[in-house]
Amino acid sequence: MIRASTLLFSAVALAALALPFLEAAAQQQVPPAATPAPAPVFPKPDPASFTAATPTKEAVNAFMQASWGYDDSRTWQVQAILKTQAEGISKVVLLVGDKSGKQKPSEVHFYALPDGKHIIASDQILPFGEHPFAEHRALLQQKADGPYRGSDSKELEIVEFSGFQCPHCKDARASIDRLSADFPKARIVFQNYPLPQHPAAARAAAYGVCVAKLGGRKAFFQFASAVYEGQDGLAAADGATFTLNNAVTKAGLDPAKVAACAAMPETTATVDATVKLAKDLDIEQTPTLMINGRPVPANAPYETLKQIINYQEKLDGIAP
Repeated sequence: MIRASTLLFSAVALAALALPFLEAAAQQQVPPAATPAPAPVFPKPDPASFTAATPTKEAVNAFMQASWGYDDSRTWQVQAILKTQAEGISKVVLLVGDKSGKQKPSEVHFYALPDGKHIIASDQILPFGEHPFAEHRALLQQKADGPYRGSDSKELEIVEFSGFQCPHCKDARASIDRLSADFPKARIVFQNYPLPQHPAAARAAAYGVCVAKLGGRKAFFQFASAVYEGQDGLAAADGATFTLNNAVTKAGLDPAKVAACAAMPETTATVDATVKLAKDLDIEQTPTLMINGRPVPANAPYETLKQIINYQEKLDGIAP
């Protein structure tokens, strides 16, 4: 499930640079003001607060633009880049706010690591740079091998890490279907990520692997729809067997053959490999979308998903 969002501009919100939970607006609804509030005016930075040679202010701003530039309402200012007692590690301090002035500006910070490619924000190590999602994009293009809808091209690749017993994953189905319709040039990949707190998820994932192997992509997505429709049945062992076999039948395949395939060691290895891929990408929650390497919660507001995809296309030089 998705980690609970904090207020957008709280001290821990910097973790959202790589996983934009976007405006926990539902949690901090601000009634419309009678007159527009003025945009925040940040205090002028003190030159004495820039004691570290790296990263440069330009590099930080490029990173922020890549991470937050999809949201025209956000604004920030680099307030300090400070040496720390650890050689090569710099503390970067930002003032962030929103241009409407409805939210009080707040200070957030992160630590830039010596490799120039990573930062530490809250308890997370996140990619850093002008193109912070490029390495993850390359890894996904190489290893995201699940069933897909849409284009054969990986120019715009949206990889969904999902589990069949995850309630939030079921809730995200409508958004994924809409993305498939609204972005016909996208390759939308389903990547199994069964979480250990869902006892039937790994078995369902193995069935899904075998359905795709024996029946192809069309059969897989028919199977997936049927499993999500009957998801409550996965809660008990007998119910899981019925639900999975029923979904296999709806996909036009033989449940006995799929069950035999699912029990094979190579099928387990396939599921284990996709779990490892998720962990290599530091994905901890389902459902998560990787949009050309950029992590986004799949059940974020739909218009926000579209906004981020359009922005990522622009960053990657993809014609809309």
